[in-house]
Amino acid sequence: MATHAATRNISGLARALAQHGVMSEHEAEGMQTQALSSGVTFVEQVLLGKRMTPHQLAVFGSRAFGVPLFDLNAFELEHVDKAYFDAKIAQTRRVLPLYKRGNRLYVAISDPANLQALEEVRFKNNLPVEPIVVEDDKLGHAISKVIEASGTTLQEMASLEDIEIGLEEGSPQASVEDDSEVEDAPVVKYIQKVMLDAIAAGASDIHLEPYEKFFRIRYRVDGVLMEIAQPPLAIKDKVASRIKVISKLDIAERRVPQDGRMKLVLSKTRAIDFRVSSLPTLWGEKIVLRILDSAGIKLGIDALGYEPDQQEAMLQAIGRPYGMILVTGPTGSGKTVSLYSCLNILNQPGINISTAEDPAEIQLAGVNQVNVNDKAGLTFATALRAFLRQDPDIIMVGEVRDLETADIAIKAAQTGHLVLSTVHTNDAPTTLTRLLNMGVAPFNVASSVILITAQRLARKLCLQCKKPADIPPEALLRAGFKADELDGWQPFAPIGCDNCKGTGYRGRTGIYEVMPISDEMRQLIMRNGNALDIAAQSQKEGIRNLRTSGLRKVKAGITSLEEIEAVTNE
Repeated sequence: MATHAATRNISGLARALAQHGVMSEHEAEGMQTQALSSGVTFVEQVLLGKRMTPHQLAVFGSRAFGVPLFDLNAFELEHVDKAYFDAKIAQTRRVLPLYKRGNRLYVAISDPANLQALEEVRFKNNLPVEPIVVEDDKLGHAISKVIEASGTTLQEMASLEDIEIGLEEGSPQASVEDDSEVEDAPVVKYIQKVMLDAIAAGASDIHLEPYEKFFRIRYRVDGVLMEIAQPPLAIKDKVASRIKVISKLDIAERRVPQDGRMKLVLSKTRAIDFRVSSLPTLWGEKIVLRILDSAGIKLGIDALGYEPDQQEAMLQAIGRPYGMILVTGPTGSGKTVSLYSCLNILNQPGINISTAEDPAEIQLAGVNQVNVNDKAGLTFATALRAFLRQDPDIIMVGEVRDLETADIAIKAAQTGHLVLSTVHTNDAPTTLTRLLNMGVAPFNVASSVILITAQRLARKLCLQCKKPADIPPEALLRAGFKADELDGWQPFAPIGCDNCKGTGYRGRTGIYEVMPISDEMRQLIMRNGNALDIAAQSQKEGIRNLRTSGLRKVKAGITSLEEIEAVTNE
């Protein structure tokens, strides 16, 4: 047994372990120091080091401090009295009040020497407390379950105390590989809560924005940014650093933008990737997390919102052995999901598919995906040239940005390959003139492009609260409806309810202009026709533009007229 002199620099459970000879004084002191610097409890540090199992540590704590031992699995968590439960204390102090008997509150804890935690529970509830020792892993799981059941908000979790306890500046030295250590820090638990709430809300992006006087978190839900919380300004650097550690970015570099990825494992069968972007601003680093949920592409092309004739035209085009298919629209209009839905259909054992993206947002097994890296010399054009030496059947290029990329992609489409790509233009006709303006010869455009689809995402009306709208016929005519289309249907408007968080909308649907390139259009291109000529020919062939496709969604009661007017141009 160690002497009392050997334990003068350590306290609590660490001291007891050394006094009883379970570990040396040097080892106990080292673990206590490491726990403080890593932002975890001493119990968690012992378990991280695989020095003892949760059960062994609980048994030791019970005997050393004369506290009853309890198996949390035998306790029904729905019986936890929420009146005595505080999410902040539970998370940061790792304690869980279980029940009140007489005038005493019985509290589950994995470290019976953590008197500060017990004192906080006593002070909060104004009741004497009785500690019960439980296994730490079961305790952490139980706290998470009770927090989830109680619907604790981000705002309630984000108090300065939560973050400051046990979290030191400068865990830059912490290994980025040691995910288990990072995972248990209070800041990371808060970040996980932010991400889980975003997924539950159906958000596409999370914005963490520092300003001079405040720090705010916003979610982009159905294309619209909504403020969710304003955590204390003091935690902004710690949040940014933790996200950068998990994303394997350089946390010492705060002067230039950086990009990375992180993953949140929800279950054995589902994990969600996040694309992380950091940007130095006047008041600190702004972090944006793009939620990359590949579940969307597995729903299939039927779920994207194509009209039956548009879907048929798209399926016919991707069934062709060669040619170029272009998807166009602004950032955030769903182009990537559309392309990957097509690739998912084409992804068969007998087909070789290669993609070059900046970066690859959705990971698809069976598809050879390449991230372009301009600094290293791996551009879209370089990747395309490499693909052509790799015996490809189908090539997907993230974006046609310049003449070099366009030329190689078009040559690939002319030599027996199916090429899919995106171009940033407003509609399908202007895409053709954009290629011509890049310097691509009219003959090459006419002979390679087989279909162009332009798209937007429009919010769908909430099914639980939408109401009939009284819109004057003149307004409907101005929007683009024809006089013979005004009878026999009812437009709807958004209201707002708990189901849609007061917005009146829930979910989004695609609005498409699917334009197969006909022989007449090819003749126009060869004669250097402009976008207006091609649009007129497209209309003559009965191809609906974005506004007309959107009005069909209004007529079907899927969305509102104001939403279609906001996302489409006439």
